[in-house]
Amino acid sequence: MAQFNFSNLTPDCQLDALESVGVYAQSGLLALNSYENRVYQFLADDNKRYVVKFYRPERLSDAQILEDHRFCEQLVEAEVPIVAPLKIQGQTLLHWQDVRFALFNSVGGRSFEVDNLAQLAQVGRYLGRLHQIGAQEPFRARPTLTLDDFIDKPLALLRSWLPDSIQKAFFAIAEQVRDEVCAQYRPTELIRLHGDCHPGNILWLDGPKLLDLDDARMGPAVQDIWMLLNGERQDQLIQLDTVLDGYEEFAHFPDQELKWIECLRAMRMIHYMGWLAKRWEDGAFQRAFPWFNSQQYWENQILALKEQLSALREAPLSRVLY
Repeated sequence: MAQFNFSNLTPDCQLDALESVGVYAQSGLLALNSYENRVYQFLADDNKRYVVKFYRPERLSDAQILEDHRFCEQLVEAEVPIVAPLKIQGQTLLHWQDVRFALFNSVGGRSFEVDNLAQLAQVGRYLGRLHQIGAQEPFRARPTLTLDDFIDKPLALLRSWLPDSIQKAFFAIAEQVRDEVCAQYRPTELIRLHGDCHPGNILWLDGPKLLDLDDARMGPAVQDIWMLLNGERQDQLIQLDTVLDGYEEFAHFPDQELKWIECLRAMRMIHYMGWLAKRWEDGAFQRAFPWFNSQQYWENQILALKEQLSALREAPLSRVLY
């Protein structure tokens, strides 16, 4: 696969790929909100709705994708409500010419309510179960959440990407954030994670439904917790206690990892900037994020990094003691 983009993934190619495994779309393929891969919902000739994910060429190896699929299967067996790829002709990772894809049942539901403590407690229980399974064996092909991947490589890319007019101001603060994160973030216990457990990857239909293990990786347990927290500090303390109370019905949570929440937030911020720069030649990114290469955007990021540096230097979140 010589291309790192989807220039060859035409509508005819998509339908041919599906038909190659005996799946026939009776409706058009409706694009869903995904940029790293191409994801579509459709109605098949069996009158069921499915979702097909076409994997971005060269981003992940077959072995890495299959580890994601196997983890999904293990979680389903453990009754963790996650949307897992379907087996078609005995395989979850499907190939047609140079296209790799997977098929999923289409799952409905409403948005997960991050300020609903009852919902948050239930999500916590399932994350505890997910981590209980995740700790049983390591990923061997999928990546680990590292400073190199989430800070150093994105900053190196941005050095060759940012306009000269903004470089000095941006890197003056970005390097301070990097140094603060490097001084604090020293994980020792790594487990298999969801990796991208933000509210948008959780649907609610008589309970939570976890979506999208595309960013599953090895890392500290707190990575799957901190993105569920929002609002003022007092709100986050209540949310943290709620989710961890549910979590610990199935797995022990290492409280020492709470001090890395702001480190992980900083890493995500910088990684996101680098991700957009890395994918900017993909027309879908330019259409979806037209503000990315504007002066205003980078000035806002400088302010955001200054605020994050202050957060890194504040006392970390901790559980409320009663």
